[in-house]
Amino acid sequence: MMGPTARHAGGHLAAAAVVLVLIISAAAPGAMAQEETEDEHEFSYVPGDEHGPAHWGSIKPEWSACGTGKMQSPIDLSHERVSLVRSLGYLNHSYRPAPASIVNRGHDIMVKFSGDAGSLVINGTAYYLKQMHWHSPTEHTIDGRRYDMELHLVHESAEKKAAVIAILYEVGDHDPFLHELEDDIKRIADRRDDKEESVGVVDPRRARGRASVYYRYMGSLTTPPCTEGVIWTVVKRVRTVSKYQLELLREAVHDDMEKNARPLQKVNDRDVSIFRPKPHRHY
Repeated sequence: MMGPTARHAGGHLAAAAVVLVLIISAAAPGAMAQEETEDEHEFSYVPGDEHGPAHWGSIKPEWSACGTGKMQSPIDLSHERVSLVRSLGYLNHSYRPAPASIVNRGHDIMVKFSGDAGSLVINGTAYYLKQMHWHSPTEHTIDGRRYDMELHLVHESAEKKAAVIAILYEVGDHDPFLHELEDDIKRIADRRDDKEESVGVVDPRRARGRASVYYRYMGSLTTPPCTEGVIWTVVKRVRTVSKYQLELLREAVHDDMEKNARPLQKVNDRDVSIFRPKPHRHY
């Protein structure tokens, strides 16, 4: 985290689940990147519950895609169906620090930017960073393996199309980016007033990392209304997060929202690609 007012950033938990949603946004109301429902009582992540994932599509007419969509997320990224496509190229992104606020929405923790946090360019189209959010355990799996936490960096184009970068984490060393937000998360833990609190300047470059190998496919938002047409980029390199940080995030949200990862969806006939740079030749 940078700028004169910025902060300076320096296993497998199958039974434990947390979601932290960091939303970095200056988006207009109604934009795809802001479409996630904010009423925590309207849906749940509890299997078998009448408001659980299997029933999201029937709770509201505008959520029908959650049940009938053919391009839903998350999915398993199985190497049996992944094709190498080097023409995808390196991720072309340019992020920058911006002022932000944090709020406890009950089912997640949200951080919003009040300024321009930068963009990602895909096929010549700029997708501006609007939000970032964490789920634990991960929503996507790789060859059937589910990791401990997943970060989503959600972007939106001028035409209101969405593109998401997902980064996977396993328990190990603490995550420096999350570390700078720990005091703020404690400050709003279990609050129900949706009051925003300033967190100064946040630098999304600290969260993105430098990994270059990634998966690419077309999918959807992973929370209601499950809108499709989202370009997904899942970074292959797994990063680390501390057990303490996972516990902190789980305790911050409301008790019935501690398990916040949507179940895997059917791949159907979608193409799943992977970008990997050509190996360097030594002469």
